[in-house]
Amino acid sequence: MPEDRYSQLVNSRIGGLIAGPVGLPQPVELDRYSPGQPVIAGEVLLDAAPGSRLVGPVAGVLASVGAAVRSELRDEVRDAVGEAGLDASVWNPDAPADARFKALVFDATGISDSTELGALREFFQPTIRRVEKSGRVIVLGTPPEACGNPHEATAQRALEGFTRSVGKEVRRGSSAQLVYVAPGAEGNVESTLRFLLSPRSAYVSGQVVRIGDAVADADGVEWGTPLHGRVALVTGASRGIGEAIARVLARDGAHVVGLDVPQAADGLEAVTGEISGSSLALDITGGDAPARIADHLSAEHEGVDIVVHNAGVTRDKTLGNMDEDRWTVLLDINLSSQERICDLLLEREVIRPNGRIVSVSSISGIAGNAGQTNYSTSKAGVIGMVQSMAPVVAKHGLTVNAVAPGFIETAMTKAMPIATREAGRRMNSMVQGGLPVDVAETIAWFASPGSAGVNGNVVRVCGQSLLGA
Repeated sequence: MPEDRYSQLVNSRIGGLIAGPVGLPQPVELDRYSPGQPVIAGEVLLDAAPGSRLVGPVAGVLASVGAAVRSELRDEVRDAVGEAGLDASVWNPDAPADARFKALVFDATGISDSTELGALREFFQPTIRRVEKSGRVIVLGTPPEACGNPHEATAQRALEGFTRSVGKEVRRGSSAQLVYVAPGAEGNVESTLRFLLSPRSAYVSGQVVRIGDAVADADGVEWGTPLHGRVALVTGASRGIGEAIARVLARDGAHVVGLDVPQAADGLEAVTGEISGSSLALDITGGDAPARIADHLSAEHEGVDIVVHNAGVTRDKTLGNMDEDRWTVLLDINLSSQERICDLLLEREVIRPNGRIVSVSSISGIAGNAGQTNYSTSKAGVIGMVQSMAPVVAKHGLTVNAVAPGFIETAMTKAMPIATREAGRRMNSMVQGGLPVDVAETIAWFASPGSAGVNGNVVRVCGQSLLGA
């Protein structure tokens, strides 16, 4: 944990003796991904409510990643496990044992009435304390709006409160997510499950992901380097989160075109040179910026596959002290420029089929923040842009999604007053700050050609912050 002296203190031998008895939070070092690691190292416990429809596709994904699986092996689960070719061990919750699980996966799509929600307690009560450090809890459901009647919709919506509460109970660096899968989209779950089960999702917890119809054929993904042969534009790529995004996308096989203002050209060249990418130095708020970007991508790369809108600034002041320039410049950089660039790239068809647009929002755009009316407005606008564009870009065979970072350890947060910095670090379920790579890994999941059914999502990378929804 970077310069987190509190964590170092409470996890030391002497500090631990004090922290435990008085109830001080003790952050654990999160498992994060390194190339070559398996998707999940440890046993996965799989089960489903009676009549559920996703246990088969889930078993297929677990087989494809080589997971060690246990289950109570009820009839429908046994059939799904057998068809997937899994050799699952039998789990008996009534037998005393010291079994521990790296992940608990429960298909709740069969729950069609509030009286059936007891299936959640039946599965999780004897297992929730068996989740390992940096473990995973995944609940799968049906989007309430896609349910057949109000009773089913009510029960499925209840899964959100359950999953978010679990995320606050598991602790020790573990996470909990709810994945809503629309009827007919059962075959689109692999990319999302691979991400949520793996160390790539280290700082993502308490989130609701929606998977729908695929905008393009996602077959044949090479999961080791899913972005091989694809071109990615990353704005604000010279440092911080933008640099991490560029490095992760390049690691996954993409040729990265890093973009930043001319003043940051040296840093930009250093980053793109190290990842065998290329650079484009310009101000995205310039009147000719969209055309210059489109021309460059078309001439040099015959188009682009991934567009990551990361460039952004803060210009903090309370609203009563907010001058026009501080408002207008920030909104133009953080929001309006993204709209102009997207509009022209779509108009000229520069983004290739099964392409991706990913924008960086913020939990400030969800919860608001004192002294940041301009910034919060811009980041809420980014969420609005993503949600409104999703059905539009789907018609072009593209997806658009957003990440909303919480407290991420950067040069900006390092400069905060210590009280503000410590509050940001501790006010989440993982009681620590995230790293730029955590944002980058989430963007890489959105960018994957296998994520063709993930469209219009806003996923917070915040360790399940206590702020906002």
